[in-house]
Amino acid sequence: MSKKTRRNFQISHNRAIGLACAALIGLYTPVMMPTTVAADHKSAPMRPGLVVGIMVEGLNEDYLHLLYDYFVDDGFKRLMENGVTISNIDYGPEIDPTAAAAIIYTGASPSVNGIPSKDIYNVERRFGSDVLLDETTLGNFTDETYSPRAIKVSTLADEIRLDADGVGGVYSIVPNHQQSIISAGHAGNSAVWITDHTGKWATTTYYKDLPSPVVMRNYQAPLTAVIDTASWSPSMELSFYPDVPEYRRPYPFRHTFGRKDVDRYKAFKSSPVANREVTSLAIEYIENLQLGKRGVMDLLNLGYDLDPFAYGKLPDNRVETMDSYLRLDRDLSRLFKAIDTRVGSDKALIYVVGLPSQPSYKLEDEKWAIPTGQFSTRKAMALLNAYLIGLYGNGEWINGFHNGNFYLNTPLIRERGLDVVIVRSEAATFLAKMSGISEVYTIDDIIAGRAGDNGVALRRNTDAASAGDLIIRVTPGWEVLDDAMGGPSRVANETFSPSPAFILWPPLEPTQIEETVDARVLAPSLARLLRIRSPNAASLPALRFKQR
Repeated sequence: MSKKTRRNFQISHNRAIGLACAALIGLYTPVMMPTTVAADHKSAPMRPGLVVGIMVEGLNEDYLHLLYDYFVDDGFKRLMENGVTISNIDYGPEIDPTAAAAIIYTGASPSVNGIPSKDIYNVERRFGSDVLLDETTLGNFTDETYSPRAIKVSTLADEIRLDADGVGGVYSIVPNHQQSIISAGHAGNSAVWITDHTGKWATTTYYKDLPSPVVMRNYQAPLTAVIDTASWSPSMELSFYPDVPEYRRPYPFRHTFGRKDVDRYKAFKSSPVANREVTSLAIEYIENLQLGKRGVMDLLNLGYDLDPFAYGKLPDNRVETMDSYLRLDRDLSRLFKAIDTRVGSDKALIYVVGLPSQPSYKLEDEKWAIPTGQFSTRKAMALLNAYLIGLYGNGEWINGFHNGNFYLNTPLIRERGLDVVIVRSEAATFLAKMSGISEVYTIDDIIAGRAGDNGVALRRNTDAASAGDLIIRVTPGWEVLDDAMGGPSRVANETFSPSPAFILWPPLEPTQIEETVDARVLAPSLARLLRIRSPNAASLPALRFKQR
């Protein structure tokens, strides 16, 4: 044996002895390296450069199926054929679009995230105020003062922003200020909306960025300069729309936003013309801000409206609703094509979530004899106060009424040495006998989970800090006159309407989820796809999606 051979043998021998000794004392464990990867194992896809979150108020899956053959190939059809479809998002009872948006972005219910509705009652000042009102801020292009400080927990937008230590951008473009601010979260760069009084794109000084496309639009192409000539009419002959009765076909609609109409900007914001404006501004953001192409993950939040148009003269507005879907379909196609061109379809994750519709403000015509009535909040307060005077003596026992909540004069109750729980119970017993009230709960019953058919869900959706002492439900079909607070009347309705959601991300296999899905699941599920931390109050486990 040569010297070289003996040396190599000695090295191998010594190495074997060393590994054996190490194994005996636990310093080394032999590992068998696999020669092939398991067939069902799939590596995690690269994270998207751009996330586009789209909220659509009033989105209804029934209309999507009704109009499917009328859609272009790259709008709603792309979502329905190539994405994950969740047929029914469940927000729970007593939820408006603002509270629903907060659930989506926080993964938490109103009892946790602090956003129970678009406005809340101020007990000290005795009037309702915007849930996001923040008098410590200033408006930009508006005198409105809002901020996200009322949101008590982190949001999906916050977590995206924190993930890259603030390098990634978070922007929101929504005509409604509440949905815009909620989707931008605490840490967002910017949230813009259309004001009801001037039609300008506005924001709050809480956010530090004001993107140049917004400034340019307000100065060079403001809505005030074009709204007088803007109009909305059918995009095709009425005979082509499905399910339109013969008597309706000779009467096409035409809506304008004239200078003499005090609600013209509100009407504009609830029309497909505003949806087109959102889409155009979003494309300008993608192009000018280089979203999705900066080596980090950016989030662009958008908001659209498909609620039945409330500013028309005819009671039958189904043609307007269908036309809104068709026009939004083309807007989505335009947006998706811009994303494909500027960012790349394989580098963008898009999710679309339907939000509940706004309450109706139109009564059925009396000729149909649909049971109805009028519930006056002012009269209800007066009658309840008189009843409590009879029980406990003179005094102003009722502080106020707001959004189905009666607020008792708690300082007076305590001053008289009374038990507030007993007073609530007595008041509830009286209200339950009042015409127009179908159900009444005390806040004590709600917190204990004893209220309604689904007490646990109602407790989740009640923010104890802003709720009243008594919560009522008005009989469906009745007109609620908010004459106590001077607000608009509305029609009570408890019709359930399913809200669908879509997730479009090339690595995901197109899937149809028919089971009802808790809305709180969306935030952690999206966080899992994006490989970021879930919002800090998102307590439910994420959905697991099939990969291609």
